[in-house]
Amino acid sequence: MKRNNVEIMVGVFLVLGFFSFAWLAMQLGEVPWLTGSSTYKVFADFDNISGVKAGAEVQIAGVTVGSVINLSLNEYDQARAELQINKSIKLPKDTIASVKSQGIIGDKLIQLTIGGDEEFYTAGEVIFDTESSVDLESLISKFAFGSVK
Repeated sequence: MKRNNVEIMVGVFLVLGFFSFAWLAMQLGEVPWLTGSSTYKVFADFDNISGVKAGAEVQIAGVTVGSVINLSLNEYDQARAELQINKSIKLPKDTIASVKSQGIIGDKLIQLTIGGDEEFYTAGEVIFDTESSVDLESLISKFAFGSVK
């Protein structure tokens, strides 16, 4: 009889542990159909996005408001960055996305400059007003070989 009670208690403990683990995984993984997502995705198209990597920060006025989750090419062979932005941040239609560097030789990030438009981007829309990355190597080589005008 005592052995049977121990087996029941172990079974209950395992089931509770499994459900706790599943709940934690859903909360940390932001399963949108279960928890309601706290972010939305927009895209930004650049001529050159050199140095930006998936996982890079997206900032507004130096404050991190999201991250880059994917980099790809669009149908016009431009670089397309998929940005995951906090839902509390509304991006006006005249927002400018720029590739910036943290410090002199720091990591690259996407800097958003907010405009004053009354219409806002919704999930899945594309920001076309962008400023591409400055290619420091080509600037130095142009200066070194005298082709700067």
